[in-house]
Amino acid sequence: MNATSRFLIVAGVDGSEHSLAALRWAVDEARLRHGKVRAITAWHYPPVPSTVEDSGSNDSFHAAERLQADALKTVAGEGVDIEGTLVRDTAATALLDAAKDADLLIVGSRGHGGFAGLQLGSISSQVMHHAPCPVLVVRPRSGA
Repeated sequence: MNATSRFLIVAGVDGSEHSLAALRWAVDEARLRHGKVRAITAWHYPPVPSTVEDSGSNDSFHAAERLQADALKTVAGEGVDIEGTLVRDTAATALLDAAKDADLLIVGSRGHGGFAGLQLGSISSQVMHHAPCPVLVVRPRSGA
């Protein structure tokens, strides 16, 4: 960060309780640092069309769009500049690319993955090891 730029925080948003906690933390941190938040939601084509919500590319994009909009509504009116960005890529790649010019990357400790007992998910682990900036991993207050 230089004297003319604002502190930039990138936050991963996948709609999980953990990512919403990360987004709230990002907004609070941006407020304290007079910075801004870039909320990243990654989407991709499903490997095999499913009968659930992600049955095709448009469905995947629109599901990600709705998910991000719902997440951003939870922090609306907080007085912080928040930019929502949808990225067609894997979550880890999207977050690492978005963090190239960031001062801080904030992610939830885990997302929607099937291993609920894990303390740290695969995406948070990947970004911790490869991010070009400091990383903060957040867990929901409930300890979930």
